[in-house]
Order: sequence, then C-alpha cells, then structure tokens
Amino acid sequence: MNKAQLVEAIADKVGGRQAAADAVDAVLDAVVRAVVAGDRVSVTGFGSFEKVERPARYARNPQTGERVRVKKTSVPRFRAGQGFKDLVSGAKKLPRSGEVSVKKAPKGSLTGGGASTTARTTTKKAAAKKATAAKKTVAKKTTAAKKTAAKKTTAAKKTAAKKTATAKKTAAKKAPAKKATAKKTPGKKTSARKTTAKRAAAR
Repeated sequence: MNKAQLVEAIADKVGGRQAAADAVDAVLDAVVRAVVAGDRVSVTGFGSFEKVERPARYARNPQTGERVRVKKTSVPRFRAGQGFKDLVSGAKKLPRSGEVSVKKAPKGSLTGGGASTTARTTTKKAAAKKATAAKKTVAKKTTAAKKTAAKKTTAAKKTAAKKTATAKKTAAKKAPAKKATAKKTPGKKTSARKTTAKRAAAR
C-alpha cells in the first residue's frame, strides 16, 4: 500500500479524498518534524518513532570487500507497539473492517485537539520554565528597585533633617542677645520746700 492507496482507504471515514489526503499529510509532517527535532512520537497500541544516533564505525564494501570508515550519523527508528505485534504474529485476531485495530489513547492524552506527542509536551514545559524564570527575574528587579528607592528616600530625609538642624543653629548664633533693661525705680522726693515754707510762715 502506497500513500495514494492509504488516502483512498480512509477517504470514506474522514469525509472525502481531499480531507483524507490533508489528514495523512498533516500526521506524517508532524511525525517527521518531531523525530528530526529529537523527540519521540508514541502512538498507543501502534508504535513509536524516534531518532537514534549511530556512532562512527568501520564497515565493508560488499562489492570490493574493502574496509570503509562510516561517519557518525542519525537515523529514524520505528518500534512497533505490543498490540501491533500481537496482531501481526496472529496472537490476536484482527477486527473486522470499520473497527479500531489498535488500542485507543488513554483519556486526557488527546487534549488540545490533536495527537499528543513528546514534542508538544517538551515545548510546553520549556515555555512554562521560561515564563517562570522571566517572572522571577521581573520580581527580583522590582524588589531591588523598591529597596533602592527606599534607601534613597531615607538618605534624602536624613540629609534634609541635618540641613534644617544646621540652619537653626546658625540662626540662633546670629540672633543678638536681648539686653535686660533694668527698671529704674524713681527715687522719693522729699518735700523739703514745703517744710521750709511752713516754718517761715510760723515765724
């Protein structure tokens, strides 16, 4: 079965040949992109696709028998799930056409409107970590700015208080001392003239 035959096989189930072609293309594109990025795509009951690193090694040319060095490379690998293996080996009976031949994905694994892959999970986790780190950084900067502003305000208040105290002291020194004015008590005048006049009249 090639791609065209696969599209024809599922066309009736997805609502037409064009919809089936779009669905097949979308699934294959998502799998390829995830595997190339180094993520593992696992479909319950069917199998998993992953990227495998092959180290540098020596091999033999089958035509000449010459020993050739093979560079380090990465290759895609598919591992069939247990349900798929059991159906192929005959341990389980293949259901009739129209029934699901592989296990359904567990509840909650298909949230988000599509197949859940390790790539999406990894991307979401990375985004969440970045957002958390950014929030922490902003919070630290805000706290530091508040502390700096508080220190500057306290220092300004202390400086203003010192200047005010100095100005008061200077003003007190410059102000002239008030002279105490002693009240003069008028002396009692003796009525000497009256006494002299009385004596003269008596004579």
